[in-house]
Amino acid sequence: METHEFGDLRVIRCGPLGPYGNNAYAIADERSREAVAVDMPSGSDELVRALQGFRVKAILLTHTHPDHWAEYDSVKQALAAPVLCHPDERIMPREKSDGPLADGQEIAAGPYVIRCLHTPGHTPGSTCLLVERFLLSGDVLFPGGPGRTQTADDLRQSIASITGKLYTLPDETLMLPGHGGGTTIGESRREYAGFASRPHAADLCGDVSWEM
Repeated sequence: METHEFGDLRVIRCGPLGPYGNNAYAIADERSREAVAVDMPSGSDELVRALQGFRVKAILLTHTHPDHWAEYDSVKQALAAPVLCHPDERIMPREKSDGPLADGQEIAAGPYVIRCLHTPGHTPGSTCLLVERFLLSGDVLFPGGPGRTQTADDLRQSIASITGKLYTLPDETLMLPGHGGGTTIGESRREYAGFASRPHAADLCGDVSWEM
């Protein structure tokens, strides 16, 4: 578990959790004691403990690959909060979503505003979350490259999401992904510049690195 601070804002990374080394996050305002949870993988008892004493307004899903909502029932019951995800997500049963996450939607935790960025490619409804200088990137973007894609069209869409929405953020923005450690947007943008300067096969997809 690690905690990043900005004023009274706390962004707590719980992880690695479960067999796939997932991260879950608590976005919390110490003053108002309001918070939002992000993802609920196996091992999310750590997330629930981190949110004890806070009023959790929502549980946000970056996307609905099963490893990101493996403990749906226990976490939802423990936090007593609605589960929200982008309506383009199709993997999790529709009835498990209590409401949508739309591009540009804002959710407050005290005075801090969490802005939703629809960034399709890894999945159709993949959504990143921006609060102050922190970007929770789910499985869209990792240090060194994008999240895994199934087709070349998916990769092109993912790169368009990354370059069009994420790389417009300030260099110092701390990017915190759905698995593993983080990096800055500035560093990731520099890595991508090398990838973009080289030719690649038209059918490129799968596990792609900016070093390719």
